[in-house]
Amino acid sequence: MNTLPTLFISHGSPMLALQDSPARQFLQKLGQSLPRPKAILVASAHWESQGGPAVSLSPRPDTIHDFGGFPAPLYELTYPAPGNPALAAEVADKLERAGYAVKRSPDRGLDHGAWVPLSLLYPEAAIPVVQVSILRGATPADHKKLGRTLGTLRDEGILIIGSGSLTHNLYEFRGQGIDAPVPSWVSDFGSWMKQMLHDNESGALLDYRRQAPHAERNHPTEEHLLPLFVAMGASGDKAKAKRLHGSYEYSVLAMDIYAFT
Repeated sequence: MNTLPTLFISHGSPMLALQDSPARQFLQKLGQSLPRPKAILVASAHWESQGGPAVSLSPRPDTIHDFGGFPAPLYELTYPAPGNPALAAEVADKLERAGYAVKRSPDRGLDHGAWVPLSLLYPEAAIPVVQVSILRGATPADHKKLGRTLGTLRDEGILIIGSGSLTHNLYEFRGQGIDAPVPSWVSDFGSWMKQMLHDNESGALLDYRRQAPHAERNHPTEEHLLPLFVAMGASGDKAKAKRLHGSYEYSVLAMDIYAFT
């Protein structure tokens, strides 16, 4: 089996599961273009742990509707993909051998950072899914190191996905439509990230908080960008980033999707 790429997916609003958009249409086609993985490992912005990474061990993870105020049909959706306790144990063992204090979560379900994009990539929900948390309070460099620890799983047919959002300031969302105009502080940040990723400027990316235009405005908190660094680290230091998709939703959410190969 060829080594799989790693992916960073901007999952946007939970409505991505239901509402038509260019990002949704792209994700519906993307799964068909990738080699079929044996299992999927997701690092989602919506699962943070303190003191060390957590790993989901459930053989039948529930669908977590970890959001409020959306239309009723969204809460009726489920993504009944199986878990993979053997893979989860392997992930936990790899992390422990690298010095991490790992928390094993026997009952953790799939949060919307995992199941919403996966419902579009692989709607049949037949591929096993395991989640690994991001690290609360840790840096981009810490998350790149976390990803590097897991990178050899790609050689085993495991698809590693970092699921977050290239921009994510919901304080600036005031009911705009899905196709509302994009302010320059959002597009300038997205353009800077695109250029740095294209040029493999790892140092600048790890220091994005200081170097990127409008970084703190686009990410008042960092959790939605940190999965990008997990995907980057898992791909290896010589990997190249390719922007597979770029669009915007609700004026403040850049929906970029990157592959690292």
